[in-house]
Amino acid sequence: MIKSTLKKGKWEINMRTLNDVISKLPAARQQKIEARALIAEELTLQGIRKARKLTQEQMATTLNIGQDSISRLEKRSDMMLSTMRSYIEAMGGSLELVARFPKRAPVIITSMRDVSPQPKAVSKRKKPKLRA
Repeated sequence: MIKSTLKKGKWEINMRTLNDVISKLPAARQQKIEARALIAEELTLQGIRKARKLTQEQMATTLNIGQDSISRLEKRSDMMLSTMRSYIEAMGGSLELVARFPKRAPVIITSMRDVSPQPKAVSKRKKPKLRA
């Protein structure tokens, strides 16, 4: 914001930065603005991790996997939602799935919030008998 005033026959220009304006807002409002800024940036998982000032080693420790797995995970173009949710939660965030349709407000898909990987069922088939 630029504010100009006339003092003693001279124009004086006072400039405030966006950070000056935001710093004077209530804390809750500042957090909402920061959250929107992250969305506007469209960061990759690696970008989000770096913005949170976390290393791959820290993430690996939190998720109980190797650093090499974090590297591969960040490069994936396709992954299970449960994997992405675990990764985001390990950084202190939460994952929401939003569907957008023409001429309709965005819809948050709630059935995905409690999805966690299910253990694979153990097959109860009998082992084939070997013939002599």
